[in-house]
Amino acid sequence: MSISNRKPGQPKEAPAEPLKRAISSAMKAIARRPEMEIVFAADKPSLVGERARLPEPPRKLTLQDVAILRGHSDSMALRLACHDATIHRRAAPEGDAARAVFDAVEQSRVECVGSRRMSGMAGNISAMLEDRYHRGGRYEEITDRADAPLEDALALMVRERLTGLKPPQAATKLVDLWREVIESKAGPDLDRLTGAVEDQRAFARTVRDMLVSLDMAEQSTQGQDEEEDEDSQDQSSDDQQQEDGDAEQDSGGERSEVEVSDDATEDLQEGASEAADAPAGDWDDEDENSESEEAGEAPRPRESRHNDRPLTDYKAYTVKFDEIVTAEELCDPEELTRLRAYLDKQLAHLQGVVARLANRLQRRLMAQQNRSWQFDLEEGALDPSRLPRIIIDPFQPLSFRQESDTNFRDTVVTLLIDNSGSMRGRPITVAATCADILARTLERCGVKVELLGFTTRAWKGGLARESWLQSGKPANPGRLNDLRHIIYKAADAPWRRARKNLGLMMREGLLKENIDGEALDWAHKRLLARPEQRKILMVISDGAPVDDSTLSVNAGNYLERHLRHIIAEIETRSPVELIAIGIGHDVTRYYRRAVTIVDAEELGGVMTEKLAELFEEDAGGSGKGSGSRRSRRLQ
Repeated sequence: MSISNRKPGQPKEAPAEPLKRAISSAMKAIARRPEMEIVFAADKPSLVGERARLPEPPRKLTLQDVAILRGHSDSMALRLACHDATIHRRAAPEGDAARAVFDAVEQSRVECVGSRRMSGMAGNISAMLEDRYHRGGRYEEITDRADAPLEDALALMVRERLTGLKPPQAATKLVDLWREVIESKAGPDLDRLTGAVEDQRAFARTVRDMLVSLDMAEQSTQGQDEEEDEDSQDQSSDDQQQEDGDAEQDSGGERSEVEVSDDATEDLQEGASEAADAPAGDWDDEDENSESEEAGEAPRPRESRHNDRPLTDYKAYTVKFDEIVTAEELCDPEELTRLRAYLDKQLAHLQGVVARLANRLQRRLMAQQNRSWQFDLEEGALDPSRLPRIIIDPFQPLSFRQESDTNFRDTVVTLLIDNSGSMRGRPITVAATCADILARTLERCGVKVELLGFTTRAWKGGLARESWLQSGKPANPGRLNDLRHIIYKAADAPWRRARKNLGLMMREGLLKENIDGEALDWAHKRLLARPEQRKILMVISDGAPVDDSTLSVNAGNYLERHLRHIIAEIETRSPVELIAIGIGHDVTRYYRRAVTIVDAEELGGVMTEKLAELFEEDAGGSGKGSGSRRSRRLQ
């Protein structure tokens, strides 16, 4: 006879709930963050600030499943407990490749701190890493060093040095391809890391020395970095003593996600990087200059920058297999109708919430629609306030008035939605529903809306890769996959005709890989061709650009570097206002105007709020200061 504490009428607790509570409590205790928010979902694990998302436990749990789940929670908790974002940012090297290694090794350090102190934690993290590299698939079969990410190999070798634990079996070949080179050039630096594992500042200096030994960083910057560290050491010590002070709050907000995906390169690079750690260039200065402009002042042309326009080595091996298609071309009307019904059914409860948010946005916009009057005109609507003077003096002419519309009527908004495989499930259904309802809302307010999506035609390369193979694998081929850019709703198309097109996102097999840079460039060029005065581009994504076929024969940051280049071009030289929303992915590392959310359910609220802010910002000025507006952060 079993005894239960469940009250009569209380729903039966799911079998995994006790495990979730235990993991959440342990995670808060390790991180020393009793107020942190922890959710379990089928999406990728992530850590943004003090909001963590862990994998939903499977129904039939095994001991291995529990260890993997605990490994994710331990890794995130150690990141919060043992990592100082300020020290990391100051010591970070220049260059994307060196930065990727620096970030990956720091993530390895924080995991090793816990592994050295607690054997159970070491086992959990080992299970997580084994699962990560096993899911990556290609690491067990690679034979060429060009296909093996250096940052992954070096992070695993650091872990081996600090804990004595061998690399995961699935990543053994990956490490072996680099071991001889790394040991010959940086073996002494690896040995020195053991004594600095508890001191992040000393550890960072040793990693910088190791990068110099590997010809990935310049020696001349070392002394300057050390001076900065010494100058800030006293202040940093004070900050560390204030456990709940502002410094800790700030560094907690800067800590980035720890994502898990099929690409282990992305895992370590994204997991160890920070929101504020992206190369900032000179845009802070630009912000100051832009803020000094008056609201009604037209943006000054940046003629001096045309001569130093940044160049990019990005290219496509061939573009003849790329396609720009409408939803109707990819799917027959009957299937679109069925998929749209499926989408509505999946998120029936969410539609009401997003609809209320959209109605609130509509009311805020409609309040600005006719917000001023012009008086004493020769034509228009009769002005009743002027009638008394006509009665007094019949020879006075009639007076008319007209309402003055705000500038946002002459506006077009493009929503560019990531259609990659990592968006499968809840994120893509929420994104489709929110885009649908917002398009309808903005249309009611006289704002044109365009809905676009981007993915690839194939996994791991399509016809472009086959063409490259048949040509003898020429070096430096560039992008090796076939783009698929989808038009769900053109700006001039009415919402009622395009409504069912968004059901295409529910189609099995549509979501593949994501090459963000070219998609952003495509959406931007479409906006530039529009006649509207104000142009807004909102990007919704859940990860960095990933295409296995391209990254296997180019540098590991090839796609990301191109994305940064396109973003910089738009943000500094274009009249288009760019904003990004990251779902479990810290897009603030790429975009100036950006917001990151942990749960896809938050998307509707964030989209409506940010659009409302943009329009209210526009209503506060004359509409000509778009350059000044575009330079400010939303956060």
